[in-house]
Amino acid sequence: MSDLETTPAETDAIERNFGPQPLDALMSEHALGNHDIVAASEEPMTHKAVQRARKGRRLTKHMQRRMVAALNRAVTLQGKTLEKEWGVSDLFNY
Repeated sequence: MSDLETTPAETDAIERNFGPQPLDALMSEHALGNHDIVAASEEPMTHKAVQRARKGRRLTKHMQRRMVAALNRAVTLQGKTLEKEWGVSDLFNY
């Protein structure tokens, strides 16, 4: 096989890394750390999951929705008022 050919596994692979996400910028803008999101979450969530979300590692739709709910709650707990709650499409670009 030449260097230019790809195996079926390489062509069928699911892209898992999407680079820094809008979630990361919003967390930085509101001075929130990973722990703030974990603490604000009403459902089970780990610091590792938040870090993966910020770096653009693919998450399940369910975990994306958990991140959205936790971020909206964390900002509200800071005493800030949101004009409109963020949605999945606001925090993730995949």
